[in-house]
Amino acid sequence: MKKIIPLICLSFMILSCKNQSKSENSNATAIEPSMTEAPFVWEAANIYFLLTDRFNNGDPSNDINFDRTKTTAKLRGFEGGDIKGITQKVKEGYFTDLGINAIWMTPIVEQIHGGTDEGTGVTYGFHGYWTKDWTKIDPNFGTTEDLQELVKEAHAKGIRIVLDAVINHTGPVTEKDPVWPDSWVRTGPQCTYDNYENTVTCTLVANLPDIRTESNENVELPPQLVEKWKAEGRYEQEIKELDAFFERTGHPRAPRFYIIKWLTDYITEFGVDGYRADTVKHTEAYVWEEFKAECDYAFAQYKKNNSEKVLDDNDFYLVGEVYNYGVSSGQAFDFGDKKVNYFDPPSFQSLINFEFKWNSKEMGYEDLFKHYDKILTGDLEDFGTLNYLSSHDDGSPFDALRKKPFETANKLLLSPGTSQVYYGDESARTLAVPGTEGDAKLRSVMNWDSIAKRPRTKEVLSHWQKLGQFRANHPAVGAGMHQIITESPYYFYRSYQKGDYKDLVVVGLDLEKGDKIVDVSKIFKDGDTLYDAYSNQTAEVKNGTVTIKSQFDVVLLEKK
Repeated sequence: MKKIIPLICLSFMILSCKNQSKSENSNATAIEPSMTEAPFVWEAANIYFLLTDRFNNGDPSNDINFDRTKTTAKLRGFEGGDIKGITQKVKEGYFTDLGINAIWMTPIVEQIHGGTDEGTGVTYGFHGYWTKDWTKIDPNFGTTEDLQELVKEAHAKGIRIVLDAVINHTGPVTEKDPVWPDSWVRTGPQCTYDNYENTVTCTLVANLPDIRTESNENVELPPQLVEKWKAEGRYEQEIKELDAFFERTGHPRAPRFYIIKWLTDYITEFGVDGYRADTVKHTEAYVWEEFKAECDYAFAQYKKNNSEKVLDDNDFYLVGEVYNYGVSSGQAFDFGDKKVNYFDPPSFQSLINFEFKWNSKEMGYEDLFKHYDKILTGDLEDFGTLNYLSSHDDGSPFDALRKKPFETANKLLLSPGTSQVYYGDESARTLAVPGTEGDAKLRSVMNWDSIAKRPRTKEVLSHWQKLGQFRANHPAVGAGMHQIITESPYYFYRSYQKGDYKDLVVVGLDLEKGDKIVDVSKIFKDGDTLYDAYSNQTAEVKNGTVTIKSQFDVVLLEKK
């Protein structure tokens, strides 16, 4: 968590004392939070993760391309979602109402044209992880103009766009998609995952050619890519850009550097704000240092050339998927025979936290929040974590049957760290679809009809919206210091400072409905007007307490 300084200390004079103990903090005196607009902080962001193909169909005319018409297994073909569909929901204010300030989309590059069966039925590359051409957007997802509009409209509402980067592999080989040359890929052995070598220098699964990311040998472009570019009338331009890239960087024309160039073009051309890096632990760690360097360069060039479009001075966001990494291990991931730190040397600002769902099952609110506060102000200080409770490839979500949507929201959106809302978390979209196999059950089409018609879904969505907006408005929720006020009824506060900006909030959970008398004497002063963002009412602090009268069991207090 970057530049976080506890606001609540023994006295105002020691606000900047980062090593102040929690016991001392509990004797805090009232302080004055800033009334200026909250800065955007990646460590406190509320990121919405969606499968581009499954979220919303904004352009039915692009639903079928490359004769992808084979009958597939259930939910294993293209369903019509596209970039225009995302932009439509941005314009409607759906993400703003949900308190989302960044959208992570599955890869949008051109996918293999054929289908393949990995043992779960015929499947097309609807998910975006089976690349055929890194330099072009798949027409099922949209066009360059569509992506430009999405970034423009999202930025206008203060929402960042995070794309998904695949460097580890191409798509599977099919009758329409020949294997890339041996100088580019290996087709075996298959990974056994029992040590570093058998996790990196191998194919993830059968028929998923592995890019030779370790190679520093100069290689020619794959002939099928050359043929494709010539047929599309852009071969000369692509070669010109590649020549300029390799002349500027001095890198060898090795496979990984071609791909790094192609991926960072989306930064310089469209001004996207971040990348989620796929299959990080299956690629040499130094590749991600090289990728980060080029991402940072591309982002700086974009800001230099488009100063009027710059949102703020945040760095380019890079979050890694190191499968099964958990924050309790600190900065290192253990391969069994070797530990690798993906944070330092500088590669990732944050890693996806596969541990959070287990912590949430095993811990109550206070133990969970305290656990993450300790880690993010300890081993992961100056870095972040991306927490989730359901995702696209995790078959053991926190609440597979969607019986606990309110608890899911409370734990995800109120925990320290960055939150990842998986599309449909907020609407209890089913994660148990009859007739599906494997990860298809996690990837159903967004349940817009349920949102429109079912009162229960609307109630769930309203809860997520209130917590999400509160989180988005207050960096203290995700990036602040945590301190309990009382155990029963359960109240806590969070405090955050960055430069001259100070933020302070009080939250109550599992409360009795009706009058709630909250002790805020160590946080706010008498005469302060507080606003409960959950019940939409104000109250004045008197004799160190504030009374909230509502029929809800949640309180979200901020200074008015």
